[in-house]
Amino acid sequence: MDIQTWLLFSSAALVVILIPGPLTLLMVSNSLNYGLKNSAPAFLGGVAASLCLLSASALGLGALLLASEQLFNCLKLIGALYLFYLAWQSWQASRAPNQPTSSTGAPPPPRPSTLFGKAFALGASNPKDILFFAAFLPQFITANSPIYTQLAVMIGTWASLDLACKLFYGLGAQWMSRYLRSGNGQRWFNRISAALFGSAGALSLMSSHNN
Repeated sequence: MDIQTWLLFSSAALVVILIPGPLTLLMVSNSLNYGLKNSAPAFLGGVAASLCLLSASALGLGALLLASEQLFNCLKLIGALYLFYLAWQSWQASRAPNQPTSSTGAPPPPRPSTLFGKAFALGASNPKDILFFAAFLPQFITANSPIYTQLAVMIGTWASLDLACKLFYGLGAQWMSRYLRSGNGQRWFNRISAALFGSAGALSLMSSHNN
């Protein structure tokens, strides 16, 4: 892959990754509740999900999903149900009594495997991402160069930019944490999170029905 193509791909990928979605919201929530360092497994879980979807697209799963509407809708349903689960968790957190913060200003985090698994499940639960990657990657592939080498460069670049953007949003949450960790701030943040997760799940179900 020549440098011009790589720069074009990197710029396009950065724009796509910077658009906030449910996974970004989860990263912000983790950074707010547990601190940036303790949220590292969640950041890695989100990046691992992107790597899996990119690899699946490169191996042709996107074509399989396009060919099987039933499989595609089944995966979308699973993803929507998981978003509703996250919405329910956020809403329950907004109704809980305010807890005093510890000396570090953050409650004890869940186990690293729990944080990783939650982020990975959310990141990997949207089959639309596989279709997006299947359509996005070929735009930057040169036919007269080794395809797998180009794919490896693009996947590595995407993973690096993805991790950097997640850290960027996490740092932003840390910067706003003084207000968001207050009683009203945290309560409203959880309510907004619940609304956004629920809306994303509803939109996924509606698009599945329309298809």
